[in-house]
Amino acid sequence: MPANHHAEHVGSLLRPPELLRAREARERGELSAEELARLEDEAALAAIDVQREAGMEVFTDGEVRRATWMAGLLESLGGVEPVEVPSSAWFRDDGTMPPPEETSFRMVAVSGRLTQQSGLTAVEADFLARHAPGQFKITMMSSSMGNLLWRPGLSDAAYPTPGDMMRDLVALRINEIKGLLDRGVNWIQLDSLGYNHIIDPEFRHRLFGPHAPAPEAILDSTISVDAELVRATKSMNPQVTVGMHICRGNNRSAWMSKGGYEPIAERLFGEVPVDRFLLEYDTDRAGGFEPLRFIPQGTTVVLGLVSSKTPQLESQDELRRRIDEAAKYVPLENLAISPQCGFASTARGNLLTVDDERRKLELVADTARKVWG
Repeated sequence: MPANHHAEHVGSLLRPPELLRAREARERGELSAEELARLEDEAALAAIDVQREAGMEVFTDGEVRRATWMAGLLESLGGVEPVEVPSSAWFRDDGTMPPPEETSFRMVAVSGRLTQQSGLTAVEADFLARHAPGQFKITMMSSSMGNLLWRPGLSDAAYPTPGDMMRDLVALRINEIKGLLDRGVNWIQLDSLGYNHIIDPEFRHRLFGPHAPAPEAILDSTISVDAELVRATKSMNPQVTVGMHICRGNNRSAWMSKGGYEPIAERLFGEVPVDRFLLEYDTDRAGGFEPLRFIPQGTTVVLGLVSSKTPQLESQDELRRRIDEAAKYVPLENLAISPQCGFASTARGNLLTVDDERRKLELVADTARKVWG
């Protein structure tokens, strides 16, 4: 297993404006696939430089080839078609709600039997193997969020229930992970946001309406799939580092759910055998550190104490105080620090600059050096 790095970030970094314009031009048929790929490579190299200059210990390509953080899964599937995304309420810390057109993104739903069409994560892995100056990781949406892909009237001809679909989706994801391991990837991060449906009842009912599933049923299915993915990954390579990221939504500096980890902590931390949990903790929306008492011995908790949503730089003294507070529940050597989420979970990114982003990453790296040496 790689060293227990104490400075990490979640994955996505701000895209250059020229890349966003190029992607729009490609969609209009005004730019070749080769030219877009060249610009994506340039953006990925720039993202790696930002991380290296900031002193980060674990690298990604900034997810610059993705439309959203979910694209590693959604853009690789056959048997799906574009659908309108149900409106979701997004909130900013200043009490405002961004206009819906600012937070909208494309979604797909299952319309036939699922197949693996392409491997975006394989492209990312090959690029990072050539260019990352140190340890790198591949981030991916967990299959446990696959229920978002099942739509009555569209999906049920191929899969009568979401559970039927989930079996194929998990198998495809495991096969994709196998391909990454065969390429030499030794660090994988699963992004699993389905737990928000349990920790925030308002969010659950806002998303599902009056017929929302019981939180216990959601927790059962989410943990079952996440644990299956982790066990399968470890069975193929016991030395691979597997992390899991959980946040409360991140889109144009806005969030969509709130609540502490207590309703999920005992089962999540006890039953999903990852090496690292990357947990949002930058505001009181995430509650306190008490649920960390359920973290198994030897598991690392990456404290998402630095906001990727705002340009304001956190106080390092306050960050160190909060790390000490978390160390009451998890040994200090099994803690690390990161931003609470990516800087660009959707391609348009959060409301800060690349310089702001760099300063945030520098703060993470410097705090880790001062705390852990």
